[in-house]
Amino acid sequence: MPFTTFLFDLDGTLIDSVADLATGINLLRGELALPPLDIPTVRSYVGDGATALVRRALPEGEFSEARLQRFLELYSAHLMEQTVVYPGILEFLELHAGRPMAVVTNKPLGFSLRLLEGLGLSGFFPVVLGGESCQAKKPDPAPVREALRLLGAKADSAVMIGDHHTDLKAGLGAGVRTCFCAWGIGSDDGEPYDFHAASPFDLPRLFPGGER
Repeated sequence: MPFTTFLFDLDGTLIDSVADLATGINLLRGELALPPLDIPTVRSYVGDGATALVRRALPEGEFSEARLQRFLELYSAHLMEQTVVYPGILEFLELHAGRPMAVVTNKPLGFSLRLLEGLGLSGFFPVVLGGESCQAKKPDPAPVREALRLLGAKADSAVMIGDHHTDLKAGLGAGVRTCFCAWGIGSDDGEPYDFHAASPFDLPRLFPGGER
């Protein structure tokens, strides 16, 4: 059965946002008289939402809700300075334009909507779920199930496309097939997946367009 419903992670799957995330983190660290982190280190902290990112980026015991909010302010001011859509993504979205598609991310919803709009992707996604959209974040399957509900789609028609083990776990738990995006920020962490894409240019081969 061909897939007709596509669910996407955001950071590391549709967009490369690490440089701007690192800017926000390092501005926060600078305010605390801490040295900056390099981009590979920040990259390794991304994937489980803003709270986890800030907690990992600060020394043990230094995290607080106020510092999380300060990071969000700093990141918001630099949200789209260096963030880009990965090459090949727009072409894949255009191939399946009009099909049920959603973004299911642990990133705060407001940032996600701003990025999709600013990068010209919002028109492809009638459903966007952020980290606070459900009671639980990925790897819990609840956001994937909610996306399917809002799209009016069945699990067996859908594939969850993402670069992080949280995407794979969430998809598996929701009963959808999964595609690991090896070009992204995260890692599979040994989680099983149904499809492997080395670059976005592999996606049309794995999930070709066709009859609707």
